[in-house]
Amino acid sequence: MIERYTRLAMGRIWTEENKYRCWLEVESAASIVLAQCGVIPEAAAEAIAAKAGFSVARIQEIEAEVKHDVIAFTTAVAESLNAQDLAAESRWLHYGLTSNDVVDTAQALQVKEASALIRAGLVELLAVLRRRAVEFKHTPTIGRTHGIHAEPTTFGLKLLNWFAEIKRNLVRFDAAAEDMRVGKLSGAVGTFGHLKPEHEEKICARLGLKPAPVATQVIQRDRHAAYISTLAIIGSTLDKIALEVRHLQRTEVREAQEFFSEKQKGSSAMPHKKNPITSEQICGLARVLRGNAQAAFEDIALWHERDISHSSVERVIFPDSTILVDYLLAKTADLIDRLLVYPERMKKNLESTGGLIFSGQLLLDLAEAGMLREEAYSLVQSHAMRAWKEDLVFRDEVANDAAITALLSPEKLSKTFDYMRQLGNVDAIFKRVLGE
Repeated sequence: MIERYTRLAMGRIWTEENKYRCWLEVESAASIVLAQCGVIPEAAAEAIAAKAGFSVARIQEIEAEVKHDVIAFTTAVAESLNAQDLAAESRWLHYGLTSNDVVDTAQALQVKEASALIRAGLVELLAVLRRRAVEFKHTPTIGRTHGIHAEPTTFGLKLLNWFAEIKRNLVRFDAAAEDMRVGKLSGAVGTFGHLKPEHEEKICARLGLKPAPVATQVIQRDRHAAYISTLAIIGSTLDKIALEVRHLQRTEVREAQEFFSEKQKGSSAMPHKKNPITSEQICGLARVLRGNAQAAFEDIALWHERDISHSSVERVIFPDSTILVDYLLAKTADLIDRLLVYPERMKKNLESTGGLIFSGQLLLDLAEAGMLREEAYSLVQSHAMRAWKEDLVFRDEVANDAAITALLSPEKLSKTFDYMRQLGNVDAIFKRVLGE
């Protein structure tokens, strides 16, 4: 059983306490680099790095008056230094920086932390999907197109498809997370009016970030939109997986089912109910992720070198989206890990149409045996439609048609209706996806 619900760990990243810790980390890194470059005194950098602190309550108290969070932060940090008789050193705090030099660079540190947890969730889900795909590699089931029985497939191939999609999501996510691993300390309009590009490069390197090659007062929000969009795509894949489970759990299908614990209840009124509540939750919360992606798109266009319209949005969508994806990855991994699968029901459904699902194979076999394709299609369809309408056994109707038996012997017809014939390349597909 998978038990990796890390909402608390992910939530901690977006607390006020951790946000200001990241701000102070940026301020400290900046002071150390500026001291090394001879811009500010070494004693000031040492004091800021070793002795600066803050109180969230005090920051909030100051912000209530000044209506500016960064000023409230720097004031509170300066107070912590002044209280230690370090007033001379505190004047070098935030030297040469503007608000978003700190805010955007610190946000990159938070996203970096969050991305590590999300990546771990993706890797965990991949392992679960791979294991269960191999487990049901050769378990035949009916494939459905438009919700209607089509041709045979295997349950393992369903899982393998999800595995491959999550693997693509991992590649996309790694690229989006790397694109967010940037800081900027280029000043009020990005011109390095007070610091130098080499200062920014050294500060970012100290923080484990890359400098944005060019910026205004803010890092450009196409990066952020790409990141949030990638989370929405991940959520949509999880939505896709959960939706399939919901369909397979329907009473009329019953090919797979969410784990249902001994003391779990499905309905206050109907004791027999076993509802796919986890899958429905996954599908529902994926909609929130897609809505957040739209909000991230709107943040790309800002007035001139910066406005503040994106800031309030990001205070919602970054915590919400990262927490949701982390949670949904864990929920989906647990869903698949404990999914109840019913091969016998799959076989029963596979055979429920009396061989109708082999109409395509019969068409090909008749054409190969010498019948014109148009004639073969018309003949096979007429039997299929009659069998469907009158609830007949398609296989028997075909075996009694002289036009068909004149071309296909009983042995060949038996081969026509052998679903293993159509599943002969399953191993090859698995090899393409998983390798040797």
